[in-house]
Amino acid sequence: MINFVRRNLNLFKNFSSLTVLQISNYIFPLITFPYLVRVLGPEKFGLANFAFAFTQYFITVTDYGFNLSASREISIFRGNQKQINSIFNATIFIKISLFLISSVIYLVIIFSISKFNNEFSVYGFAFIAVLGNVLFASWFFQGIEKMGYITAFTIIFRAISVILIFLMIKNSENVLEYILINSGYMLLIGLISLAFIFKQFDINFFIPTRYQILRQLKKGWHIFLSTISINIYTTSNTFLLGLLSGEIAVGYFATANKLREAVQGIFSNSGRTVYPHLSNLFNQSKAKAANFVKKYLEIVGTLSFLASLICLIFAHEIIFILAGDEYEKSVLVFQILAFLPFIIVLSNVFGIQVMLNLGYSKEFNKIIAFAALINLICMFIFVPLFEAAGAGLSMMITELFVTIVMVSFVIKKKILVLNAI
Repeated sequence: MINFVRRNLNLFKNFSSLTVLQISNYIFPLITFPYLVRVLGPEKFGLANFAFAFTQYFITVTDYGFNLSASREISIFRGNQKQINSIFNATIFIKISLFLISSVIYLVIIFSISKFNNEFSVYGFAFIAVLGNVLFASWFFQGIEKMGYITAFTIIFRAISVILIFLMIKNSENVLEYILINSGYMLLIGLISLAFIFKQFDINFFIPTRYQILRQLKKGWHIFLSTISINIYTTSNTFLLGLLSGEIAVGYFATANKLREAVQGIFSNSGRTVYPHLSNLFNQSKAKAANFVKKYLEIVGTLSFLASLICLIFAHEIIFILAGDEYEKSVLVFQILAFLPFIIVLSNVFGIQVMLNLGYSKEFNKIIAFAALINLICMFIFVPLFEAAGAGLSMMITELFVTIVMVSFVIKKKILVLNAI
């Protein structure tokens, strides 16, 4: 393992920065988590998470798969400033255009449906996060493998948001302040990251040509489709649970799922870092890429399995210590979700790292689309019966299906990467 790290030193420097960034994105919420779930209570905590789940649809649309496709393009053309300028401006132009369209659709929904209209301020403040995400060009920093810059900014503003939560959130009536703090810090980071890119990386703003726009749309299309499908069985579980069972059930589910995401996030960001690096390796040598995947799977797979096992064994203690006995119904949900970090690491390796990098985008999307359908069916069956636990069960069944099918596909195709593993 030591030799593996030495041979990929630049990658691990970038991975270290991204890891610190992602860990901060989970550690800081964990610092405030025990306080918020107690102060806001299941209903208001559920309302806030329901609002963020709703805006996640629009974040997915405005992302358009660029976190993978654009970062890969920039990684491949690193050193070619003209191409990087073209990729950057076309990507930003598309994201802003999608944001404007999304804003109109969002407002129509909010004003047309009483469930949303009654809490207009909640959903209005939550939507600020969409703009922040549009401006936050993490895909650019991932592509040039220089995440250290943005990591520092993010940690600073994250720390400030934590302080503000403790100062401003005193009871369940402060749910608006909580949502504004979370959305506001994302907007500030987005603005600063964009200004930093123009200042430090010789990026010149211009209106991209039709060809440049269509090129980036085409590059991100299959990833965009798969991301929408993935969103249906991740974020949609929270959203559908709120529609079917109400905000209190969302509060129980979100409590368990937030803790699961905190564990999974440590391993998920390794996949985001590895993807553009593997793209380069596949272009150079499939044998080198195969060896890298083998070592990566050994390390991250083992660590994620141990983390999942700990979550399963100590689910009761973790929930009661961090959330309190008011969230007893979250324990079963957390136990159901405990092994998702390990399962999703496997699907990431065989799906995103292998299938997408070897050109099996259509097959990948078919698997994800079918999984989304399975999840919707499970949600409408299990949520009326088990509420929050039903949403967790639906998610677990869906993720197991995705992983099993992707591994089976790679084995059936006798892909070079698997032969090396």
